[in-house]
Order: sequence, then C-alpha cells, then structure tokens
Amino acid sequence: MTPAGTLSRNERQFAFGLSIALAVLGFAMAAFAAKGVMAVHGAMALAAGLFLIFRIGGQLYDSAAGPDRHDRYFDGPTRFGVVMTLVWAIIAMGVGVWVAALLYWPEGTPAVPWTSFGRLRPVHTTGIIFGFGGNALIATSFYVLQRTARTRLADAVSPWFVLIGFNLFCLWAVSGYLMGSTQSKEYAEAEWYADILLVIVWVVYFVVYLRTLARRHEPHIYVANWYYLAFILVVAMLHIVNNLAIPVRWNGADSFTIWAGVQDAMIQWWYGHNAVAFFLTAGFLGMLYYFLPVRSGRPIWSYRLSILSFWGIVFFYVWVGSHHLHYTALPYWVQTLGMTFSVMLLVPSWASAGNAIATLNGAWHKVRDDATLRFMFVAAVFYGLSTFEGSFLAIRPVNSLSHYTDWTVGHVHSGTLGWVAMIIFGALYTMVPQLSGRETMAWPRAIEWHFWLAVGGTLVYVVSMWNAGIIQGLMWRAYDENGALSYSFVQSVEAMAPYYLIRTIGGGMFLTGAIICAANCYATFRSAPLMAEPRDVPLRPTPAE
Repeated sequence: MTPAGTLSRNERQFAFGLSIALAVLGFAMAAFAAKGVMAVHGAMALAAGLFLIFRIGGQLYDSAAGPDRHDRYFDGPTRFGVVMTLVWAIIAMGVGVWVAALLYWPEGTPAVPWTSFGRLRPVHTTGIIFGFGGNALIATSFYVLQRTARTRLADAVSPWFVLIGFNLFCLWAVSGYLMGSTQSKEYAEAEWYADILLVIVWVVYFVVYLRTLARRHEPHIYVANWYYLAFILVVAMLHIVNNLAIPVRWNGADSFTIWAGVQDAMIQWWYGHNAVAFFLTAGFLGMLYYFLPVRSGRPIWSYRLSILSFWGIVFFYVWVGSHHLHYTALPYWVQTLGMTFSVMLLVPSWASAGNAIATLNGAWHKVRDDATLRFMFVAAVFYGLSTFEGSFLAIRPVNSLSHYTDWTVGHVHSGTLGWVAMIIFGALYTMVPQLSGRETMAWPRAIEWHFWLAVGGTLVYVVSMWNAGIIQGLMWRAYDENGALSYSFVQSVEAMAPYYLIRTIGGGMFLTGAIICAANCYATFRSAPLMAEPRDVPLRPTPAE
C-alpha cells in the first residue's frame, strides 16, 4: 500500500520533497497557531508528513521500478482509496447510529462537549458524503479512467497526492467539528486553510484526469468519464464560491464569510443541492455506467440516452437549489424558478434510472443469483425513487407539509443509503476481486448477508422517517374549532419517539452490513496471490481486439 513501492527514483524524490513540505507546513501551523484548533491540525499534518518521510525515505535509493511498469495499470492509489472508503464508512455510519440513538436516549450523552449531538451530527454528514463517498469516487474514477481509456494514469505522484491530501482535509474537518470549530454553514464547514488545501487537491485531481484522458488509446471517451469530469469540475466551482471567507487572523482557524443574509442562504443551497447533483449524483452515475455493464456482461441499453441524460442533468440541476428556501425571504420568483426546474429534472434523472434497469433486461437471472449485481439494481431503483421524491417535495404546496420535518431526513437517506451506498458497495464487490487477482470475493456468502442487511436497514430507516415526517407536518398544521393549534411543539417531539427508535435499528442494520463488507474486502486483499495482476481488460488493445 506504500506509495514508494511503485514509483521511479525521480518520482520518489519528488514525493519525498512533498512529504517534507507537508511536515514543515504542519510544524509551522502547530508552532505559530493562536488557537487550539489550528495547532491540532498542524500536528496532524506534521505526523502525516513524518510518516511519509520515513515510508518513502526508506526506499528512496532502491532500484528503480521495472521498465514494464508502464504496461500495467497504476492501481496502488485505487487500493488505498478503497481502504479509506471503508474506514470512513464504519466511522461515519457508527457516529450516525450514535446520534440517532441520542434522539431517543438524550440522557445518554456524557458531560463532555465533543460528544454532543450538535458536534457529532456534522461529523456524520461530512464523514459519509466526503469521507465515504469522496474516497469511493476518487478511487473508482482512477480505476474506470484507466480501463476505459486503455492507458496508465498520467503520473504516479499526483494520484497519491490527491488521495492523501483529500483524506487529510476530511480529518481536519471532522476533528474541527469535535473541537467546536465551524463556519455555521449547512455543508462544508471546514476551516479556511482546510478549504485552501481542498482547492489545491481538487485542481491536481482535475489536471491528472485530463492528462490521462489526453493519453488514451481509445479514440472515444466513454460516458462514465463525462460524469466523473462534471463531478470534478463543478464541485471545484461550488466549493470555491461557497467557502469564500476572510480569515480573522492568519495564525488562527476563525474566519468570516463574505456572504450575508438571504444571499448567504441562496449560496449555501446553490452549493448544497449542487453537491447533491454533482457529488452525489453525477459522480455515482459515472460509477453506475461502468460497473453495471461490466458486472452484468451487457452493454448499456442506450448509449445515446446516457449522453442526453448527462446534458439534461448538467443543465437542470444548477437551477434547483432555491426550492430549499420556500416560504423564506428569498424572492418569490427565485423560489418558483427552483421549483420549476426541479420538476423538469425528473426527465433526465429517470432517463438514467430507466437506462440502467433496461440494461438488465435479459439478464434477470444474473440479478437473482448475483448479490453484487443486486446492489446495483437496487441502487438504480432507489435513484429513480429518490429523484421522483425530490421533484415532488420541491413543489411549494407539498413543501409546506414536508419542510423542516423528518420526511426530508427520510428522503435524504433514501438517496444516500439506497442509491449512493448501494452503488458503492456494488462497485467495491466488482473491483476488489479484480484488484486482488481473484475470481471472487473471499467470502461470497457474506455478500448475501450484507445485501439483505443493507436493503432491510434502508427500508426500516426510510419508512420510519417518512411516517415521522408526515405526522410532524400534520400535527404542526392542525387547528381546533377555536383556530388555535391542536398540538404543542413538545407534543410533536414526543410523538416521534417510536420512529426514532426504529430509525436507530435501521441504521444499526446498515452499519453491520458495512462492517461485513470491510471484513470481506480485507480478507480478499489478504488472500490475493503474490504479485497478482488485475483480472480485467489489458492496458492496450491487442490486434485481435
């Protein structure tokens, strides 16, 4: 797993220099920070830099990598990304189950600030979206890019820089939450220096992706790469605009945003919903469009439809964020614009979901027998359902019932558990044996257990939150014969107790499945044949192909 093992001597020297720079940066942050948060983050960067210095330095003057390395795919970063995907899954899902339990047993919080719901909740959301989802996207994008372009990644240092830098950002973000440091935003609340780190990492990610595409041996750019590129490019734009801030001091973590009032709200939800669009949708559609045909052994039902769906999603999604701000100070016409485009978005979204399901036509026996393919099928179904629900909830009269209720929580988790996590697990179960030089995962039966725990946990969670949210909305708008509210807010909270307990059980089931997946992947990597090569398409097409 070490970066140095697959680098040439010059590349090792460059990576060694970057490691020294990271250690120096960490030392400077730790030594000169005015407050504790920046000092702790500096210590983390210093520790990471020193670890890499010793890891790479020990192999700095070893013999250069073999001349045939350019005839093999560069999968070291992908393996590391798979490991970090599973690490963040267990951490973030574990925290999610804990905070869900706190809503039912609020007295279970120890008298320590960092264990409070307010600090742990963003740890869960950031850990899932960026830690779990982000690592999966980066790892699979490097894997898919090489196979569809029939070429090795453009260089060997940049992919490691992207993954290590991205995980350092995630670690800074979640540790900052625990120490009470945020920017008071709905999403992406990391400190100003962490935001700068992510911008640098993301630019390098974009450049290495384009450089690799430019070197491709296939004349055609497969559609999955269009989705991955949209994810990379738009997320960079969203992150920069949403996180524009001025530091209070250069040696501290505090900063203040340049946005204010309703403009700040609009920018946050322009970012928030487009993070859903391009981080949690476009990137994972790229994953779906590669791994579903590979696993089913069938081409995409309509390649042309996948391209039309791509441009529809790219155009419509950027306009819909304002539907989160119905009945607020946001201008009415902006709310209406967001609602209208949200309804129109259903067309390209269902085109992708239908395209995926139609691909399986004639291969339903494989879906029945192959739990990995079932993960992908369920992901496509939940993608279609959650996009329909999102368009439905954006309609202003429906939103008047659902807004601020747990119905929204159920909707979000039908997308993250049913769509995002399911396609990630399907991709992992397809990719890990290939990376290990094996035919199957080490424990094939465990995939079945994981599938049913994941599906059962998702349904238990989502259905409980749907019921809870509708009950909340109806209780809040119920009036008696005198025109007074029939229920107090406290009564609506008390009515949620059984649903919060059921939600915790559903989350626990899903977490158990993720732990089984992590153990299965670990066993598969451990049992890989010595010097195993990936069992998939060759780097360059042979004359017969």
